[in-house]
Amino acid sequence: MITPSIALLLAASGLLLAADADLILHNGRIVTVDASFRVQQAVAAKNGKITAVGDSRSVLAQERGAKTRVIDLHGQTVLPGLIDSHVHPLGAGLSEFRSPLPVLDSYAAVRSYILARARVTPKGEWIVVPRTFPTRLSEMRMPTRELLDVAKEHPVMFDASYVAVVNSMGLKVSGITRDTPNPPGGEIVKDARGEPNGILRNAQQLLKGVDRAEQFTEAERLDALEGQLRRYVQAGLTSVIDRALTPEEIELYGKLKAKGRLPVRVVMTWRLPTAASAGELVRQIRAAPYRGDDGDDWLRFGIFKVTLDGGMTIGTAYQRAPYGDFGEQLYGITNRDDRGQLFVPPDKLLSVLRAARDKGWALTAHSQGGGAVDGLLDAFEALNRERPLAPSRSHLMHASFQTPEAIARAKRLGVLGDVQPAWLYGDGEALEKVFGDEGMRYFFPLRSYVDAGVIFAGGSDHMIGHGKNRAVNPYNPFPAMWTEVTRRTSAGKVLHPEQRISREDALRSYTIWGAYLQSAEKRKGSIEVGKLADLVVIDRDFLACPEEQIKDIEPVMTVLDGKVVAERGNHR
Repeated sequence: MITPSIALLLAASGLLLAADADLILHNGRIVTVDASFRVQQAVAAKNGKITAVGDSRSVLAQERGAKTRVIDLHGQTVLPGLIDSHVHPLGAGLSEFRSPLPVLDSYAAVRSYILARARVTPKGEWIVVPRTFPTRLSEMRMPTRELLDVAKEHPVMFDASYVAVVNSMGLKVSGITRDTPNPPGGEIVKDARGEPNGILRNAQQLLKGVDRAEQFTEAERLDALEGQLRRYVQAGLTSVIDRALTPEEIELYGKLKAKGRLPVRVVMTWRLPTAASAGELVRQIRAAPYRGDDGDDWLRFGIFKVTLDGGMTIGTAYQRAPYGDFGEQLYGITNRDDRGQLFVPPDKLLSVLRAARDKGWALTAHSQGGGAVDGLLDAFEALNRERPLAPSRSHLMHASFQTPEAIARAKRLGVLGDVQPAWLYGDGEALEKVFGDEGMRYFFPLRSYVDAGVIFAGGSDHMIGHGKNRAVNPYNPFPAMWTEVTRRTSAGKVLHPEQRISREDALRSYTIWGAYLQSAEKRKGSIEVGKLADLVVIDRDFLACPEEQIKDIEPVMTVLDGKVVAERGNHR
């Protein structure tokens, strides 16, 4: 019997069993992703929480009221709201805020872009080619100054993230010659004659007069951020983790929320630049006005991050072994013994992470190469000796190149994974030429994670471009899950099929495991009574459609906090 006091408590939590649900979805396939992975027919929501899950007749009888919106799904499939655990929405939103970006997938496309910009850019001003990786170019080769010299009256910079390439005029205006010394931790790459070939590896600070960032007002930045977050909702995402925030960007999120303009749930990652001394960084962490897990289900802090190494797509990820011969072609590496770049030494890393842990943060570091993964695990192991690390939900970020030993260490420490499965599709073909078949055996080894019991969350690392399928790192979750299931590259090759995972586990990586990484698995990530009413209706059965169709799945409705916030087609 429900007493009046119990009824008040249930009503306050949105769980009162009365026929007055705000929303009922019925006559469908409700994939709960609960512990039993049950498939039900109907789900009801009230006050932002799920109040019933079961067969259509029972849910309609118990939950429908005069004001309930009732939607007949006609057999369509419902998934828990999807979670992208690695996005950069502000940069992505700004990247096409004023004009669309071209697809830069070849030298010809790069040349065409430079020539088009030269026609509208005053002579002598910099032209910046938007972020593009050599692994995504059909030539599979890092460009040099000769390609960029197509514009002879402009300095030109090709942005490859931790690597920049500039043309002859760019070298000249920056005063970079064969005699210019390498900056600390960086390299001016030389050709066979000893002249700079335009490739600057972690040496962009030598450039003069280049401004990679357009100038935007605060209002424009708020609009761009909100716009990209709304595009995530259209893609079926109801929660995201923003993976690199400065104090200024944290403030933007706070303003969006205060104005009622935050369209998706966001967990914020505070990224701290590490150029300062260890002591200064520890002081900054202790003095910061925020702590891990401050906030609510719409906007909260969660994760502390540093950047430990470079990127695998440009040959600066810190590897366990040198890049070798093909590294010269793909990355422009001239030293066969080059292993990449490690930005934070071990003692400094440990001091910084310890200070962040003491303020309640989950810990992570950008760690692409195997050497960086091992270094981060060393720091985690040292912290674990002081107190158990597992409760913090600390995790490896990317960890593209793994080993069985590193996976076993992660399991023993309770360390999780933030993985980008779509990179296998987009970069696998080029990377295999560098590392060979054996070197790619533990490239995003998801089956090994599952077998070891290491929980991982799927993410896109979306950073440039608005379109969910054509962005530099596409954020459409369904091709990513398809890649987890098939391990197909863009060339159609199945890369180490023994590392494929089931559809159920692929879905977990974008739902309940993503919630677990946020320490939110009791509040979201599955369709269960009492959890947040975040759902996505899709146009085919994720569990039963032909495997090749998984990548083509489209959301037809997104429900967030019990409200339909995106809809395609008619539902009554």
